[in-house]
Amino acid sequence: MGGEGPVCPECGQPVETVVRRYKTLGAWVPLWVPGPCRNPDCPAYAAPAPRERARPPAPPGDGPRREPGP
Repeated sequence: MGGEGPVCPECGQPVETVVRRYKTLGAWVPLWVPGPCRNPDCPAYAAPAPRERARPPAPPGDGPRREPGP
């Protein structure tokens, strides 16, 4: 068994393995495939997607405030 990972078909540089999924007989099945090439000099280069900015969690006790009753 080779310990080599997937490589870009255009430039031969190593690429990461990503998981895709497909549905068969009503169940989702994982499929490990080569990821996009991140070599900027390669014709098949895929720029990394910008990460979505996560909304920071609200601090505890920062809910709606009630006025003190009589």
